[in-house]
Amino acid sequence: MEDLNVLIAEVDARSKSNTHRIDRLEQRQGELDSIVQSVALLAQEQEHIKTDVAEIKQGVNALQSRSGKRWDAVVDKALLAIVGAIVVYVLAKIGF
Repeated sequence: MEDLNVLIAEVDARSKSNTHRIDRLEQRQGELDSIVQSVALLAQEQEHIKTDVAEIKQGVNALQSRSGKRWDAVVDKALLAIVGAIVVYVLAKIGF
């Protein structure tokens, strides 16, 4: 009977120990679930940021090409004015 009481005490002690271990595991699992959820939110936010950066990049490229086209137009008009002035000068010297 004494051996049985010892065995019951050991089983009871192991049961309490296991209960504490299970409680700690549940707490850690909850923390892991929270971390997983945070990482998922970060990934989603990163996708939004990626989309925003792509839109900004398109806008910058459009602005760069527009001012390049304007500069080209200014240079073309300046060259035409210079060539026109030379032609007028030459024609004036010839007597037309």
